[in-house]
Amino acid sequence: MKQRNLVAISAGLSQPSSTRLLVDRLAAATQREAEQRGTRLDLQVVELRDHAHDLMNNMLAGFPTTGLRQTLDQVAAADALIAVTPIFNASYSGLFKSFFDVLDDTALIEKPVLIGATGGTARHSLALEHALRPMFVYLHAVVVPTSVFAASEDWGTDTVQGGLANRINRAAAELAVQLDLREPATVADPYDNPTPFEQLLAGD
Repeated sequence: MKQRNLVAISAGLSQPSSTRLLVDRLAAATQREAEQRGTRLDLQVVELRDHAHDLMNNMLAGFPTTGLRQTLDQVAAADALIAVTPIFNASYSGLFKSFFDVLDDTALIEKPVLIGATGGTARHSLALEHALRPMFVYLHAVVVPTSVFAASEDWGTDTVQGGLANRINRAAAELAVQLDLREPATVADPYDNPTPFEQLLAGD
């Protein structure tokens, strides 16, 4: 059985949060779908609220703390990503955007990503297509066709087993297919091919 790494990012602000609940359901469904295709996923869940102060300091000073650096490296080394944010004012949260602002701009190139969001009403679901998807496309990620939005009413007993569950399973299957099509992610070491000192002196 193949082994791959899946990182799931939750930008929920409360604890517990519906955002984290959606992350857990998407991750579990993706693990099931991947295992059916012969791939075992090593899951790492990132709670961005734990890095809120470090993210602000990084944006001000330009350098991440050790903990934030480890999380950024985890995302860069992941074979696939699940990213879920609460929706505020018809867009992703500032915490969510701040994380991807400090992530290296090459970290998501060709990386499969499943996007999700939570909000009070289904009207906010459009933010997935006019805010989240364009951001990840700009970062050259491969965003799976199905995005998953969960409104407050979606967490009722009947709907969780119906419409929301169907969307979760469809999106998870699409992400599992992308994982199956790709070789394990590799992260280039910037020190592998250093510029010769003579070239630096020459200004070339």
